[in-house]
Formats: sequence, structure tokens, C-alpha cells
Amino acid sequence: MEIENGTYRVQGIDVKDLCEEFGTPLYVYNAEVIERQVTSFKNAFSQIKSKVKYACKANSNLSILKEMLNNGTGLDTVSIPEIQMGIMVGFKPEEIVFTPNCVDFSEIESAVELGVNINIENLPNLEKFGKKYGNSVPCFVRLNPSIHAQMNSDKVDWWHKQSKFGISADQLDKVKKIEKDYNLNIHGLHIHSSSVIMSPEIFIEGAKSVFNIVKQFKNIKYIDFGGGIKVDVGDEKEVINLNALGKELEPVFKQFCIEYGTDIELWFEPGRYLICESGTLFTECNMIKKNGGTSFVGTDSGFNQLIRPMFYNAYHEIVNTSNPNGKEQKYTVVGNICEIDNFAIDRNLNAVSEKDIIAIKTAGAYGYSMASNYNSRYRPAEVLVKNKKAYLIRKKDSFDDLIKNQIIIK
Repeated sequence: MEIENGTYRVQGIDVKDLCEEFGTPLYVYNAEVIERQVTSFKNAFSQIKSKVKYACKANSNLSILKEMLNNGTGLDTVSIPEIQMGIMVGFKPEEIVFTPNCVDFSEIESAVELGVNINIENLPNLEKFGKKYGNSVPCFVRLNPSIHAQMNSDKVDWWHKQSKFGISADQLDKVKKIEKDYNLNIHGLHIHSSSVIMSPEIFIEGAKSVFNIVKQFKNIKYIDFGGGIKVDVGDEKEVINLNALGKELEPVFKQFCIEYGTDIELWFEPGRYLICESGTLFTECNMIKKNGGTSFVGTDSGFNQLIRPMFYNAYHEIVNTSNPNGKEQKYTVVGNICEIDNFAIDRNLNAVSEKDIIAIKTAGAYGYSMASNYNSRYRPAEVLVKNKKAYLIRKKDSFDDLIKNQIIIK
């Protein structure tokens, strides 16, 4: 979303026109931003043998998946339906990696049948995999190597020790035993890097520890560093410089490949980085309400449609698109759910009136994908703006959608 001649637009289309055509609340995604982000990520690691796998849990709309495919990414999935949707839009199974968490082994069996890359993150399923497939099906192993950060290191240390994700590094001997007992073909190691790692230096430090782990395996072809790359959401907090990271990682990685004796391919699984900035949730102001000295902007959305501010205390820049030149005032922006339902507290906005269109930015990731029908309210429509044209890519829920799977007992 940009402002042109005093009017907020998406690829030249007036925000007001979008909202009038499709109604509010409304998710709008900008295909140009998706392309920019994918290109940016690829360019940062262009000197390294690498691939980008879009983490589609961030936003799994079929048209968004198709955009990622058109921009040359692979796909990171966490469920069988995500795999099926990826294949539906044209991803080849070998371009898809399946990284489930705490699932029944039957899901891994289904993923093997679908022909995708299998990433196993716990010892029980690794042993079951070995018993059933031996070395006939290659697999990744997801490790938790306790990479530390320069921010909140005590909290990060606690997170790694308590995290349910991956197999902890101190259980590596058990991984090796299972590998030997069943002649496993472990051809990849997966590590989820944390978004609290803000500097290339810290990332490189963690990468070196990962490379040392890789040296304990003989047939590694791929190292998957996962996702977790923070984007600039306008909160003035530090983000990692990808280009600097790529330049610093290149010589370290190439030296490791020489020592290992083969060219390994690096995989990255950005989700939020690729889709977050493309998306905006447009809401309409229902009312201005004052309580106890606080001015509330009540909108026609809520945490049932964007839960991140309430769930993660996440920051989203918010603008009044209807009054870009108005005098700034302090507001708490809230939704219409029957709960405490804040999008932002004490935020400066250009003066707001009823029916103004309020834009909540950087909402492309974990917005609609985490939406619900709480309070029996409808999930909003989704629109993709591509080549200066707006396409409806998901209809707004209807009452029939709300009740279609319910059964009234007679």
C-alpha cells in the first residue's frame, strides 16, 4: 500500500474502491511485494547453492501458493492438506518438504506416499521410520542445536531447553544409534533458526555449530536452516541484514563444503518474510468511543480475523486511509469481539471518524491463516492485486459456511 496524491492505493487502485467493491473487513495482498521479497531473499544467497521453500503455514491461500510457485520457490509444509494444496497448484513433490510436529506416524506414511521430502523431528517417529523404510526412503532429521542470540539470551536459552521442536543436540548419540540400527538414509539436517537472531555474526556462529554436527553424518546433501527471518514492521526494532548475512555466510559455507568433501545445498524456509509485507487488513470504523480518558476506534474486525496483536503482542502499523492529512490524535484501536480485543493501544492516528477505512499493515502472514469464526462471525474475503487488477481469491464466509458441518440432534 502506498500513498499517491493524498490517496492510499494498492498498485494504483484506490483503497476506497477496493473496500466498496469487496466489503470490509478485507484482506488485500500485493503481488508486486511478494515478487520483491522472493527476489530479495534469493539475491542475498545467490552466491551459495541454495533453495527457498515458502513456509505456507503463514498463508496457504491457493492463489498465494501459486504466486510463490510462479516466483520460483519450493514449499515447506506442516500438514498433509498443505502438501495436497501445494501439489494441486503445481508444485512437484520433490520441491516440497514436510516438517510436522508431534504427529501420528500415519501422517509421515501419507507424506512418503505423496513423494515429498520427509523431515522427522522426534526419536519415536525416527525409529518407526527406520523400522518401516530402512534406507529405501531418505529423510531429514530436525535438530535443536540451541543456537543463542544477542537479545534476551536467557529467555532464548530457556526456549531451546523447553521447546517441543526438534531433537535436542544432547540426543545426537540416539539419532546415530537409530541411523546405524536401521541403516537409515539421512540425507539432510534441518535446524530452525530464530527470529531473535538479528546480526550476521550471531547467525554465522550458530551455522558453524551446525556444520560441526553435520560432520558426524556421512551422506548429507542438504542443510535446512528453516525460517524465522524477521521483517521490518515499522516498530523501529532491529532486523537482520540479509545481504550482509549472505556475504558472510558464503566463505564459511564453501570452506565447510571443502572440508566435508562435497557440495551441500542450503535450504531456507521463509514464510513471514515473503508474504507479511504484501498483506493489509482493511477495516471500517464503526464508532469512536471514550471511556476513562481513552479514545477507542471500534472497527468491524477483531482478533477472530487478526489474532497476532492479542496472541503475540505483535506490532502492526495502523493508518487511517480516509484522512491522511488529518491532525494526529491518540487512540486505542479495537475490534468488535466480545472479549478484550486490542489491535493497538495509545497509537497516534490521523483523526478518525465513523466509516473511515482503517488499514492494519504487514498482515499477510498469520492473519487469515489463524482466523476463526469466534463469536459466530464470518471470516473476511481475500483479494490479490496483480498487474494493477484486483482478483477475489476467497469469498467472505456466509451463514451457510458457518453451519454447513453442524448437525442438529432431533
